[in-house]
Amino acid sequence: MRRVVLAAVTVCLVLAVASSSFAAVAQLVMATGGTAGTYYPLGGAMAQLINGKVKDVNITVQSTGASIANLRMIHKKEVDLALVQTDTADYAWNGTEFFEKDGKLQSFGVIASLYPELIQIVASADSGINSVADLKGKKVSVGAPGSGTEANARQILEAYGLTYKDLGQVQYLSFAESAEAFKDKHIDAFFVTAGIPNAGIQDVATQHKIKIVEIPENMYKKLHDKYGFYGQAVIPAGTYINQTEDAKTVAVQAVLIARSDLDAGLVYEMTRALFENLPELAKAHAKGKEISLASALAGVSTPLHPGAEKYFKEKGVIK
Repeated sequence: MRRVVLAAVTVCLVLAVASSSFAAVAQLVMATGGTAGTYYPLGGAMAQLINGKVKDVNITVQSTGASIANLRMIHKKEVDLALVQTDTADYAWNGTEFFEKDGKLQSFGVIASLYPELIQIVASADSGINSVADLKGKKVSVGAPGSGTEANARQILEAYGLTYKDLGQVQYLSFAESAEAFKDKHIDAFFVTAGIPNAGIQDVATQHKIKIVEIPENMYKKLHDKYGFYGQAVIPAGTYINQTEDAKTVAVQAVLIARSDLDAGLVYEMTRALFENLPELAKAHAKGKEISLASALAGVSTPLHPGAEKYFKEKGVIK
């Protein structure tokens, strides 16, 4: 009888320890974007890297509607981590643009800036459009309704003293729809906010001679002074067919964010795992090559998560 009791006690202790160990694993969910975009596979690569490098962490990746949806999910604590654009994060923090009805959503902290999403303005080579100012009176697609691209287009036009009323015709089209409308000559130009090269622009360039409209230094400064999330960028010559020269533009950044109440120690370890294993990430996804410690704060206009801030202070990125 005594042996039976001791055996039972032993089994209970083993189960208790196993249960305790299982409970100690942080089960986290990362919100990304559509399965055909960049956020979903890059998020998967980062999750796999962190899971392998940080003890007692298991991140699963969730396909979502991207930045706007992700920020709302973070606010509702439906997810723990998310990939978003810096401009959309800024809107959420300040309760502007898409978040006017939501109010200020400030329950997140930035872990790191990842890679640039460039504002690309495409025009026909024979359209006579050599500057954003030349869009006046033209038929222009400014992006899908309520999209980040549309907000960027509006802000850039504003910097040039233009509104939608100054354009000949405004169309609210997705990247794919813009490409088709351009090929059919229903529009003269279109805006795209995305990494380079963009598949839609590549498709257009195979059939039509295009021009990438530049945003010069003085207009970048004007935009940055009003909207801190804009950074400078260059679309290198040869990115698209017949693009013979570099094109200056502006960009927002894709960033990784976390719930502000997520344990700072845990976020510190995840941040360290990410930046100390970048070559491994680059092998898993091409965008990993664009992530660096030097650009970890590029375009960030909202507060860092304390865990990430601690890591960047240790590395001398911030004082």
